[in-house]
Amino acid sequence: MASNPPAELDFALQVERYYAGLLAAACKSADAEAGLGGKLLYAGKLDANARALLVAANIAGAASLAVSADADAGMQAIRDGVVDFLVFSLDEALRILKNEIRKQSTVAVCVALEAQTQEADFARQLLERGVLPDLLPPCSVPAPEFAAFLSQGARPVVAIHLDVNQAHLAWSVANAPTQWMPRLDALASDCLSTDPSPAAAPARRWLRLAPRYMGRMAQKFRLLRCNEETAAHFLKRVREDVERGKIGVPIEITINCNSKQDIYNFAPPTR
Repeated sequence: MASNPPAELDFALQVERYYAGLLAAACKSADAEAGLGGKLLYAGKLDANARALLVAANIAGAASLAVSADADAGMQAIRDGVVDFLVFSLDEALRILKNEIRKQSTVAVCVALEAQTQEADFARQLLERGVLPDLLPPCSVPAPEFAAFLSQGARPVVAIHLDVNQAHLAWSVANAPTQWMPRLDALASDCLSTDPSPAAAPARRWLRLAPRYMGRMAQKFRLLRCNEETAAHFLKRVREDVERGKIGVPIEITINCNSKQDIYNFAPPTR
């Protein structure tokens, strides 16, 4: 069974690290499973990094805003499920965002900029309208247009990598993913239910919502940040279910922990 495609896995890892960073920047651990309803992320220019950040914000439950000088790129982001609305003015974007933020709902809006409008000009328009994002993209050296937001309390999102006692657990099936992936998700959720650590709440939210917002990619494989014990428990449960014939499809599981990668393949017994 082939390993997960590197490009798709790399994107999923980037999304998951931004997701962890979003929750760390805006949530108490006790609120992590409830998400970031009512928070606004301004992702800036719709590039590859912003796409990953927007998907992470969707999973975390925030409202988010991005801009693009390329309307076609905005349309592709809609087709990919990265954004919900492509609009052509800040007024349109704010009408959508204010309504969804009031309801603490998840939404992602992209504004197609006019040719003469720069991203810095758009940021100034936000300030003039009194719009203060809660969250901004990662910025080791803050972009000039973000300085005013930062001075008023906005926080940059930092991609958070694994702690020493954490693992990235990934799994995929050889075929029939719509049949078997939900069963594996349920096993992973059951394993998480025994984890008393604060990290379990964001992991449960991720497991529940990432398949929805990762789109077609999530049909092929899953990725989960968890502790080593949860990863080992999941591996044991899957092995037992495959050996007993409860899971009738070959499965690949990858565990990355402490810079070490282990890959396990399980296939149903032949009859």
